[in-house]
Amino acid sequence: MPARPETLADVSAPNCSGQTALVTGSTNGIGRAAALALGRLGADVIVHGRDAEAGESVVDALEATGADARFVQADFADPDAVRHLAAATREWTGGLDLLINNAGGLFREGRLVGPGVEQTFHVNHLAPYLLTAELLDHLRDGARVVTTASEAHRGASFDLSRIQDAEGLSGMGAYSLSKLANVLFAAELARRLDAAGRAVVSHSVHPGFVPGSKFGRFLPGLLASLFQWIGVVPGTSSVADGAAEILTVALSDEAGADSGRYYSGQQPVSPAPDARDPDAARRLWRRSADLLGIDEPLPAADDARRRPS
Repeated sequence: MPARPETLADVSAPNCSGQTALVTGSTNGIGRAAALALGRLGADVIVHGRDAEAGESVVDALEATGADARFVQADFADPDAVRHLAAATREWTGGLDLLINNAGGLFREGRLVGPGVEQTFHVNHLAPYLLTAELLDHLRDGARVVTTASEAHRGASFDLSRIQDAEGLSGMGAYSLSKLANVLFAAELARRLDAAGRAVVSHSVHPGFVPGSKFGRFLPGLLASLFQWIGVVPGTSSVADGAAEILTVALSDEAGADSGRYYSGQQPVSPAPDARDPDAARRLWRRSADLLGIDEPLPAADDARRRPS
């Protein structure tokens, strides 16, 4: 029997009883595996996705572990749907201990969604930015925010000039930029939480190259079929491996000891130079708020209190 993600992450011991987690993108792939692992460890879980039937299936599996679980349907291309997810989370829980920003995708064709933003960038960055902003005051002391990024961020430079142009980025270009934004967002969130005196940890994580995550459905033509077969190639990760990467950041003692790091291979590593630029992170934070028409979540961190990158 394949090892469970909590075993692979060496976090089988934590007792998550009394804790509540929201795992976005948890109707399949690594999000589903992480949600089920949290349920086995005692947490109650809010399941999110676009497929109601798949969502209810995950809820049933969680309830079989003894967890309390609910499903919320929300399309991350729609800011109002993101706000609905946040409102439902507030209604059903007294607070959150884990916010796992895992939902994402790479889309074959560029189109503008929400406030006129390229859809890959919107789904992968702007939606979790908005969700986190809506739930900041619902995070309990000691909570963790985990944002699923990717090593693909190393293929992007920090340039937001084309995110409102449907033809301005290739599918992979938009994906890489959105993953760079994930790393910058997690680090800036950590700095601002620290400056605000909040006992909440924020990290980003690369879950590995996971064919079983159904990521391949976003790829064009024969590439989608190839992606499903490529799991036989050494160096690819299983769904359990990918979920273990998330659980390491969500539950390990080491990840709880600091904040604002980028994890890969179940340990903190240095991200690309553009992802270590605090000025770029501040500009991304402000531009994201402007695009969504909201006030900046949390005040900017004072330079004297900034963590070294």
